[in-house]
Amino acid sequence: MTAELVRGQNHPLSQARLEIRVSAGKPIVAGATVGGADGTVRGVEGVAHPGAPTLPGLEVSRQAAADHRLAVDLDALPDDVHRLSVLLALPVGVGGPLSFGAVAAPFVAVTGLDGTEVASYTITGLDAESAVVALELYRRQDAWKVRAVGQGYAGGLAELLTDQGLPQARQLASSINDAVASGVARSVAAPPSRTQDGDRTRQTAAPAPRPDQSGSPYGTSPGTSPTLPGGYPASPPPTDPSAVPPPSAPTGGPVDYSHPGRRNAAPPPPPPTAPPSAPGRPAQPVAGDATGWSMEERLYNQVWGMFEDLARTVASYRSAVDFAESRMDKELDQVLSDPRSRIGGQADAAREAARAKHDQLVDQARQSLDRDMAQLAAEAGVVEPALPAAYARWDNPVWHAYRVPMEMPMAMRLGDLHLPESEQLTIPLLARLPLERGIWVDAGRAGAADGSFADAHDLRRLALETAVSHTARLLAVHPPGEFTVHVIDPAGSGVQALAPLVQTGVLAAPPAQGAAGVAEALGRLTQRVDLVQMAVRGGASDALPPGFDTAQQLLVVNDFPHGFDDRAVTQLRYLADEGPAVGVHLMMVADREDASAYGPLLDPLWRSLLRLTPVPDDHLADPWVGHAWTYEPPLPPPGSQVLTQVLRQVAETRRAWDR
Repeated sequence: MTAELVRGQNHPLSQARLEIRVSAGKPIVAGATVGGADGTVRGVEGVAHPGAPTLPGLEVSRQAAADHRLAVDLDALPDDVHRLSVLLALPVGVGGPLSFGAVAAPFVAVTGLDGTEVASYTITGLDAESAVVALELYRRQDAWKVRAVGQGYAGGLAELLTDQGLPQARQLASSINDAVASGVARSVAAPPSRTQDGDRTRQTAAPAPRPDQSGSPYGTSPGTSPTLPGGYPASPPPTDPSAVPPPSAPTGGPVDYSHPGRRNAAPPPPPPTAPPSAPGRPAQPVAGDATGWSMEERLYNQVWGMFEDLARTVASYRSAVDFAESRMDKELDQVLSDPRSRIGGQADAAREAARAKHDQLVDQARQSLDRDMAQLAAEAGVVEPALPAAYARWDNPVWHAYRVPMEMPMAMRLGDLHLPESEQLTIPLLARLPLERGIWVDAGRAGAADGSFADAHDLRRLALETAVSHTARLLAVHPPGEFTVHVIDPAGSGVQALAPLVQTGVLAAPPAQGAAGVAEALGRLTQRVDLVQMAVRGGASDALPPGFDTAQQLLVVNDFPHGFDDRAVTQLRYLADEGPAVGVHLMMVADREDASAYGPLLDPLWRSLLRLTPVPDDHLADPWVGHAWTYEPPLPPPGSQVLTQVLRQVAETRRAWDR
């Protein structure tokens, strides 16, 4: 639960890696100082500002912006640092406001890396001040806390830094102002105002806390489809699309493509081959234009920022169309309600005027949507080629240079998402690693998104091929020896689809067949879960049996419930519930109707798994703005050998590693 602080109030911090998010409605400068227990800053080397944005454990924005994110790692701060102060100031000499009394009250939030707000503070009561100490993070007896400060300075940065104990305060303030002025052409404009008070700042490109107990980014409930992370952004727009105001008429000026929640840090400079943006034109999209401690994390956050942008712009368009239609209906009702104007030329003119207003509003909304789509398509055009293998499609050239990684990535691609208004614009669906819940590839009868009906046999084949694709990617993104795959194929019906896994030798053993094979595989993994749980609970993780495989385990189950008795079904449910916490994961290829004889007994099993489909289908629901997203599975291109080649390399690296 977020602690909403008032001036002078403090709150404990339980996480070491944090983000400090700032929003002021107008471009401001954000910085930070680090000091000792007495609060004084030793010198200019203890100040992070746009001219010198990084210190050990701290990174601030490189330019003035309406929204900022400051990255903080408390464990990486030097031992003699006991206090970190967050500074805000209005830029000098750029034609902006001269005091905080002329802008909206700045809002500051301390969040975890997943977007969860820990504490927030709205800095009120500012008038003539042009610089302010917003928050301070301080250490007491090896425990960190955050305190709302809100101390303003009418003398600007120079007075603030002097109060921090810096003898070179005026020179440093001047250099900061010079750095900001030199980058003003790249500063980000204020985000559009919102109609709901207080809903203007809490945006994030990283996923928010999961809505279900399993901690997955995709929540489910009985009888419903999985839901996408509406909180990858922390403060979503209203879930009722009708609450979103219709877009105003275009003004003719360009619109900055950047997402408001990602305007906190200066993006890397464009490649030498990319011409710089002309003054007054939108900045060219850049891969990695998001916060993060690595390029991989920046791209991950940028992808989910694009998801937010697409969701928001489509919600605005739909709301505007609904508004236009309701307005036209209201005006037509008024015409029909008066018998004197119900017929004749006056009525016809009123109807034509109502339809003309409707068409005008819809055209304006469409222009805004097309403009935003073009900007997002431009961003996707530079982001997609820059994605690492774990995030990339199978047709991405990055797979031609694939090498087995030495570290597990933070996420992997499960497919693509798009909306009806954006058929050509797809957003990668990324899931955090290690997997926090199992996957269910639904082999049931379903209609494809294009209206064609898939044959039941073809659907089962496609479902298993989709599972093999997911399994191959999981093997490819894990270091050698850190991911083991087991397969249960009771009737042997998946021989052809499983061939890439079997022939390359990446499986721990041949696929288990028959009731005996099912019982043996489930019993072995169930025993493993029990052993690891006992070791962890007893604090004796080093007491596991000799030769115990410490790698993450994946069990792929095909053709469920064929070959499963009641005991096997109970073990499967146990693995789905308890396995992920100890590194045992489940991937089921099944038709729920085939298991209907079990009735509600298996409902918890289906709910615990993330449902994906082997054909494009709009079953993924977004609770953020109410969209139904169409999911497309991540299959290799027809005739491509990339999946087999990657698996061969995984197998060869594993054999070399085991020598």
